[in-house]
Amino acid sequence: MERLIVLDTETTGIEPNEGHRIIEIGCTEIINRQITKNNEYHRYIQPNRHVGESVKIHGITDKFLIGKPKFEEIFEEFLAYIKGATLVIHNAAFDLGFLNHELQLMNIKQRIEDNCKIIDSLELSKQQRPGSMHNLDALCRRFEIDASARTIHGALLDSQILAQVYLAMTGGQSSLFAEHSLNNTQKKNDNTIRRVDKNRKKIKIIIANKAELTAHESYFSKIN
Repeated sequence: MERLIVLDTETTGIEPNEGHRIIEIGCTEIINRQITKNNEYHRYIQPNRHVGESVKIHGITDKFLIGKPKFEEIFEEFLAYIKGATLVIHNAAFDLGFLNHELQLMNIKQRIEDNCKIIDSLELSKQQRPGSMHNLDALCRRFEIDASARTIHGALLDSQILAQVYLAMTGGQSSLFAEHSLNNTQKKNDNTIRRVDKNRKKIKIIIANKAELTAHESYFSKIN
């Protein structure tokens, strides 16, 4: 069984070294390329500091965070949830930096990546389409994922959207369903299988000449 956890965080700022903290963790589970909505993980976290200007990004206010648990109160359940899974994170260095910083503040030396394999969907996108835009909104447009609910950043919502994007990026989901359907149809009716006639005429193969190959390479170099 392949278990992926798509993870996202919201924070009070950009640099944990400047005292910024995590205020939200959202996780979406994928098992065998199927999103399982009944086992998500979502927590708001009291950061012991003001959210400041970051409220413009995620909309999470100081007032809303009053009474929410501190990281040290939820870290055990969080680590138990992700244990042994492969984490899919967009710009993994950012989220891992904050999560590991929270652990360091508790004098815990282990890092998230010590117990989980990491897939950075940002780096994967750069490898697939170098030179194009790679933020989550751009990927949603590219793969036709509905992100209309994403009016502001939210860790759980972004993890849900990224899970769909990751499946589209890595391909195979729709083809798996198609193959399954075809196999079932063939089992019910063997007559759907069309055998190839061994006595059929040979297909004439026309090999491109040098000029045509050059034109072909030139065309694809312009659209890559």
